[in-house]
Amino acid sequence: MKLLFIADGRSPTAAGWMEYFLLDDRYEVHLVSTFPATPLPGLASYEEIPAAFARLAGSTGGSGNWLRRWTAPGSRAVVLRRVRAWTLGRRSAALQRRIVGVEPDLVHALRIPFEGLLAAAAYSAAAKLAIRMPPLVLSVWGNDLTLHAAADPTIAALTAQALTTTHALLADCRRDIRLAYEIGLPRPTPTAVIPGGGGVRPKIFFPGDPDGVDPRRIVQPRGLRAYVENETFLHAVPAVLDHAPDVRFDCPGLAGDPRLAALAGKLGIEHAIRLLPALPQTELAALFRRAAVILSPTTHDGTPNSLLEALACGCFPIAGDLESIREWITPGLNGLLVDPRSPVSIASAILECLGDPVIRSRARLHNLKMISERALYGNVMPRAGAFYENLV
Repeated sequence: MKLLFIADGRSPTAAGWMEYFLLDDRYEVHLVSTFPATPLPGLASYEEIPAAFARLAGSTGGSGNWLRRWTAPGSRAVVLRRVRAWTLGRRSAALQRRIVGVEPDLVHALRIPFEGLLAAAAYSAAAKLAIRMPPLVLSVWGNDLTLHAAADPTIAALTAQALTTTHALLADCRRDIRLAYEIGLPRPTPTAVIPGGGGVRPKIFFPGDPDGVDPRRIVQPRGLRAYVENETFLHAVPAVLDHAPDVRFDCPGLAGDPRLAALAGKLGIEHAIRLLPALPQTELAALFRRAAVILSPTTHDGTPNSLLEALACGCFPIAGDLESIREWITPGLNGLLVDPRSPVSIASAILECLGDPVIRSRARLHNLKMISERALYGNVMPRAGAFYENLV
């Protein structure tokens, strides 16, 4: 089967998904990247059709580049999304030509903004010209529907159009399948719920010896995203330290943000917080294995890869109380859910689980079994392959 993916070629999540097909000689894999990237080994072809300003964003996708910092506040992020939406026509013509040239059996856009919108525009234009196109699959990841589409009427309208154009939809949570039907996905369009990056890699993310866990160490790995309540989290730390002064927090992906460093200094918590750079997966996994708790204080989410990976390493989860997260966490059974905008809620949950080793032990056993049954890469990705084959 010949597959053509449309994705941000820098994305580890996209790479994780495509890797399964690249390593299987039953598939020929082509990539159109919307950002400058280093082509993955084994690709049959690679082409860039960049989103607006993509080349200024750098080739690594890291949080430190100037464009990502500039577009982080909500209003400016909306401006960038609109500018990219306005460029769809010109770029969709290039994508259409690429699809016709490659002649794939199936095209898969690995998120809706910008890649799915671009694909839908190409397919709509092709239909007007009576150009036959292969089946199109869209993926919904994380915040495509709850944040990006909801934040701006232009993106909302384009998202609805994309959902009416696609032949199939993949999402990383059941909530987004429900929302897609409400927004405009026709019934009975084929759908499936599959973790965005294809699931957890057990050779990297696995539990360590429970005796090696530091019961006072917490990891907050969600990085510098607009929907992560990092300042609220920092405001919760003093209340935790008042009752448990030896608790320590590791925060991959937060290094280099002067606002957070200044806030930690103002709150007098620098000694308890490590603002770390983004870590390679092996180092992140080692951090998870040493920690008792993963904290995910988000106001929007699908199924976060980092949450599943931390659960696979044995961490006790504390996360924002979101519909998608409740698909994985039952409060009091295998984790705790909080109001991510409330320092009191976050601090109370941290102190509750740190003071109760029984709930942490029970959750660890439950979560390891759940990940084994629902989220291992080697079990999840064959379902994706079967989905493709049934669609074709």
